[in-house]
Amino acid sequence: MSTILVTGGTGTLGTLVVTRLRDAGHEVRVLSRHAKEYPVDLRDGSGLDAAMAGVEVVVHCASSPRGGDDVAAGHLIEAARRAGTVTNIVYISIVGVDVVPYGYYVTKLKVERMLEESGLGLTILRTTQFHDLVARVVNAMGKLPVVPVPKGVRMQPIAVGEVADRLVELAVPEPAGRVPDMGGPEIRSLTDLARAGLAATGRRRRVLDVPLAGKAYAAFRRGGHLAPTHAVGHQSFEEYLGTARV
Repeated sequence: MSTILVTGGTGTLGTLVVTRLRDAGHEVRVLSRHAKEYPVDLRDGSGLDAAMAGVEVVVHCASSPRGGDDVAAGHLIEAARRAGTVTNIVYISIVGVDVVPYGYYVTKLKVERMLEESGLGLTILRTTQFHDLVARVVNAMGKLPVVPVPKGVRMQPIAVGEVADRLVELAVPEPAGRVPDMGGPEIRSLTDLARAGLAATGRRRRVLDVPLAGKAYAAFRRGGHLAPTHAVGHQSFEEYLGTARV
């Protein structure tokens, strides 16, 4: 069994990845600034060398929409080089990072390119949005008397557990490069998903389609973030809502 380091191992996706890897018998190191065994801060790289020692596989789930993913990736790459034992960095990315000029996506694409140019073994998996992200957005908007939704935007949400399963399959010493994207089973309007989310929580709100401006919005309307030919997910949004505490 491999020694595997998981960044973002206490997050929504990372927690599931860690559990599945340990259930499979792997030694797993979870990176966190507050961890007793491996206290690591990816923002400045402190503690990374000790955490990376002897590691064969890195599953890089840590990410922040507030920025800094490229800085964190730089520290991770340098530590992996110094360790000399890492044969595969598995990176979770997002469908559309190369065609949607949204700030968070632009940074995710930059990280992909940094990893590709690092000379290290690499596996990249791009997925569509998770069910829970869509549900959180709907829940936040549902607190308003009228729910504003970007007009013409569609989504293809996927179950985070299904993505975790795929990452565990990829967390092996042999890198696979860019693997096929993963998309949810259905492509639906954000308006439709908002209504489903509101209904699941018993809230009656008017959903209002609001046209926006900008290149990112135009790219979302064109469906650059969708994966219609890779609709491999199984759990529908309604099925997720039926089991989740939204």
